[in-house]
Amino acid sequence: MSELSQQLLFEKIRKDMDFLTERFKNVLINLGEHELVKSFEIRGGVPDLLSSKSEESKHIQTLSIYLQLMNLVEENAAVQFRRKIVDHNGASSIRGSWGETFQRLKADGFSEKELLNVLKSTEITPVLTAHPTEAKRISVLEIHRDLYLKLVQLENSSFSRTEFKGIEREIETLIERWWRTGEVYLEKPTIQSERNNVLHYFTKVFPKALAKHDEQLKNSWIEAGFDKHALQNPDNFPILSFGSWVGGDRDGHPYVSAEITAETLLLHRKSALELIEKQIRELASKISFSSIRNPLPSYFEEEIKAMEGFLGEEGSHAVQRNPFEPWRQFINLVLIKLKHTKEQNSEKGFQNVNELNNKLKIMRESLISIGAQGIAETLLFPIERQLQCFGFHLAKLDIRQNSAFHDKALEQLIQHAYPQEAPYSQWSEEKKTEFLNRELKTNRPFGVVGTSYGEEADKVLNCYRVVKHHCDIFGKDGIGSFIVSMTRGLNDLLTVYLFMREAGIKYGDFPVVPLFETIDDLQSSPDIMEAYLAHPVHQNQGVAVQEIMLGYSDSNKDGGIVASRWNINQTEQALSQVAKKHGIRFKYFHGIGGTISRGGGKYHRFLESMPVGSLTGEIKLTVQGETIAQQFANLLNAVYNLEMLISGTVLQTAKAIKGEQVAAEKLKAFEHLAGAAQAQYKNLIQHPDFIKFYAEATPIDVLELSKIGSRPARRTGTRTLADLRAIPWVFSWTQSRFNLTGWFGMGTGLHTLRTEKPELYSLLRENHDSWPFFRYVLIQLETNVLNANEKWMKIYASLVKDEAVRNNILNIIEAEYKLCLDELEMMFKNPRSIRRASLLDTLGRRTEAVETLHHYQISNLQTWRAENPNGDNQEIITRLLQITTALANGLKNTG
Repeated sequence: MSELSQQLLFEKIRKDMDFLTERFKNVLINLGEHELVKSFEIRGGVPDLLSSKSEESKHIQTLSIYLQLMNLVEENAAVQFRRKIVDHNGASSIRGSWGETFQRLKADGFSEKELLNVLKSTEITPVLTAHPTEAKRISVLEIHRDLYLKLVQLENSSFSRTEFKGIEREIETLIERWWRTGEVYLEKPTIQSERNNVLHYFTKVFPKALAKHDEQLKNSWIEAGFDKHALQNPDNFPILSFGSWVGGDRDGHPYVSAEITAETLLLHRKSALELIEKQIRELASKISFSSIRNPLPSYFEEEIKAMEGFLGEEGSHAVQRNPFEPWRQFINLVLIKLKHTKEQNSEKGFQNVNELNNKLKIMRESLISIGAQGIAETLLFPIERQLQCFGFHLAKLDIRQNSAFHDKALEQLIQHAYPQEAPYSQWSEEKKTEFLNRELKTNRPFGVVGTSYGEEADKVLNCYRVVKHHCDIFGKDGIGSFIVSMTRGLNDLLTVYLFMREAGIKYGDFPVVPLFETIDDLQSSPDIMEAYLAHPVHQNQGVAVQEIMLGYSDSNKDGGIVASRWNINQTEQALSQVAKKHGIRFKYFHGIGGTISRGGGKYHRFLESMPVGSLTGEIKLTVQGETIAQQFANLLNAVYNLEMLISGTVLQTAKAIKGEQVAAEKLKAFEHLAGAAQAQYKNLIQHPDFIKFYAEATPIDVLELSKIGSRPARRTGTRTLADLRAIPWVFSWTQSRFNLTGWFGMGTGLHTLRTEKPELYSLLRENHDSWPFFRYVLIQLETNVLNANEKWMKIYASLVKDEAVRNNILNIIEAEYKLCLDELEMMFKNPRSIRRASLLDTLGRRTEAVETLHHYQISNLQTWRAENPNGDNQEIITRLLQITTALANGLKNTG
């Protein structure tokens, strides 16, 4: 982006922010909050600190809304700016877009036929999760969506002054509703409310975003000079399927019961059928073609008669309702079958989604035969694509549980079947494997249905039986994978098959997926997968594609961000060799979070950073908490992020065909860097004073009380670093501006490499912009270190009572922080004031509001901890949660 372009963008943000601030002031004036308005004017947008506790709460809410308005303005400005770039320079000028992807692949020698093969062999699965990182209430998110639409309306220069005034009043009404609503979850959200939130995206956002994305893909394809007819058939498009963990993920989540899973699966199906029914009804209203003016293909007429006869009296009424309008008659008959499908009438409804898909193909063929190709493309194509991507199931529900929970469940089953045996937990790994191998050779269950074995076993088996029951009635499409968190060995995967046997689920019906999370687990994963792929229970399934999940959060918490990124990269490389040896492909499921610390970031950069050859057409990735709203709440932003994700996957899949490899010396250099960074990180978290410092210098105690997700902050409730979930771990360091989960260790890593291995350091520096993986790591870590703030580190550290503890840890952190800044600056040719102008502008814009909130947080933390943090002072707890939410809005990050 040129300096002039940046300045124009910054100016638009300032102008739009001034406009919204005036609207906010008007609301406060009408509410009689004159002191808040007066302080806006004094501080240029940010009120002064207030002493009264009742006024303090209002002040915090003012700051929170102000910062969120800023987020909306920045998001809209970015969208409008991209539009202007496309208008002036074409679609290929947008980094990561379809236009750029096609341009790059053409330059690499790919033919149109080769690209078409890559497109239709690509499948991307975003999996929505409800991890507790969304600090905003759902009602506030809805106001956000409405406000954003009003901002977009203001871009229309053809409105009259009267119309603009009307929009201003509507904006002020929305802000007043927001003010009166409040933002803190006073009650912990239920799984049902979290499920309703993700359903909003599945049913209201993604269908529209998919349609607009497909138009963008078609336009970019034609602009690249390819045959426009090639993309008239939905079978030639990348498949975008969706997954969900809400209602299926029970890892450390005691409230996800078998009943919750059962009702979630039914709700997904009901929503999918309603979605497709609505679109087909809209199609019926638009296709009123007369058989008098349009020649009716004989096969189409026969299909109508066959369906009419099959549906009996209902079919006859449907046909008679629209005489001489055969296409509408056909659609009416399809709608009757859909009605029976919704009512679970297996005799007259569609048996599966393929049956409906075949009906739509017949209709497509009939339209093309009469020369109505344009009608098929504009009216029928979006329905076919929706059916292709959402089916009758909407989203695949993954079933996830922790390996330790499975071990307890299995111990209870064995205790029931073999009471003379010692407890399973006391067995050696060899004995466990021998037992599992023996049991898996027989179909005999441990007991009859209805037997109770113990709490853990009953929970696992009830869940599996719910899955079996649902699939017996509706088929397997609604279920994703059975994921084993904290997979440590082959036995963790084999155990799942015993539970499947007990519930009557056929081996091979669903993938059993390991989740490798810690550094040690990532490093052990090739050996584990080697043993798993060679095992008879896997080989007998004839699997062509095996899914593997890689965890970013726990590997970060375990070894620091540099080691996490390096080990995930190397794990993908090593696993790809294992897959090649066994003649199968691995589909990687990337368990990324919203923050950089947990794998978040720009999709195209993330995808480019993967080892060449590790992405071969199929990918899954989690979209967590606040990230869902940030990326997909607003339609144009949703389309942009889908484009980055799908085009980036196609680009990497195509690159795998070329098979370009990274030079061994580069890998050796980064390995040395990562080793030094991990050692420095371990020195910090294993320091005897670290846990005490962390507990007092960050608001982790407040976050554990927060009501921002239905899941507990700790897996088992024990107060250890290992048991703490990665989300509050990152959230607490972000709130206190240390941000060390996103940069700590990099300074030492680069310094060690520069001083001990200067030739390798020079190699990295020379390739910092041409090696996508290294460039991605550098940009992300610099973003995190710039979001950190040394001044506030010291102030939060002052909360640590023991001076020796405080100084010991703070000195380590400060030294690494300065080293990281210096070493990162040395890697680049241009200073960060030029390279990161946009980020620095964004941070500067927030400074006053965010610093005021930091003051409030520290003051209230001191009061709360001095009183009795274990007590029930709801007033101060609510205020602390309010501040936490406001800061999350200002920093644009939680966990």
